[in-house]
Amino acid sequence: MAESGTDRALGRWRGWVAGLLCIQATACAAPPVAGGGEAAARVHMVERQLAGRGIDDARVLAAMGRVPRHRFVPANIAAQAYLDQPLPIGHGQTISQPYIVALMTQLARPRAGMRVLEVGTGSGYQAAVLAELGAEVYSIEIVAPLAERAGRVLRELGYDTVAVRNGDGYAGWPGHAPFDAIVVTAAPERVPPPLLAQLARGGRMVVPVGPVHAVQELRVIEKRADGSLVERVVSPVRFVPLTGDAADRDRGGR
Repeated sequence: MAESGTDRALGRWRGWVAGLLCIQATACAAPPVAGGGEAAARVHMVERQLAGRGIDDARVLAAMGRVPRHRFVPANIAAQAYLDQPLPIGHGQTISQPYIVALMTQLARPRAGMRVLEVGTGSGYQAAVLAELGAEVYSIEIVAPLAERAGRVLRELGYDTVAVRNGDGYAGWPGHAPFDAIVVTAAPERVPPPLLAQLARGGRMVVPVGPVHAVQELRVIEKRADGSLVERVVSPVRFVPLTGDAADRDRGGR
């Protein structure tokens, strides 16, 4: 039987685990990862929840295995950090379930040196995963306390290629455009025109689109070399709404 892409990715991931984490090994050239319980939980998360559900990019699996998700959630629910479910982070917002973060990352196809815009910093976890893949990340969060906390955690963990600012993500970040990839982690009613304008030719946007309190569509939008757009729907999803004056006007149909 031919080996699938997921099997190959999982094989490479296991090789990375053996070489870097060395869990339960008695002799290993690589240093052990601090917090063995969290490291083991990440291995389980990657193998069961991500590779086991079809995430087949070995780079994404390795990045998800490196980022300490428990650092991006409130301390009182840190024990739940590696469950495949969204978790509350305060101010009516959530950190997305690991599978959705991995799926959106895989769809965005970030590579080293790429400039990536994230709309909706939230906890900062998605930004950290993008940074692990070598991207230069510009992340916008409309809720000031979340932007402050995410920026602090990202700095503490050494993610110095991530810039976080408090602002309305609907308008993007024109000063750093164009972006090779745009990842939107809250759902607008319609795809914001400023984000489409700031997507580089050859770039990809991953965005959930749809009404509040309903099932939305996770879409991938590619901008061709001639500036035309190609869009496809990947799966149904449920995200918190994109907020801000412009997003609210779109939602009201005005």
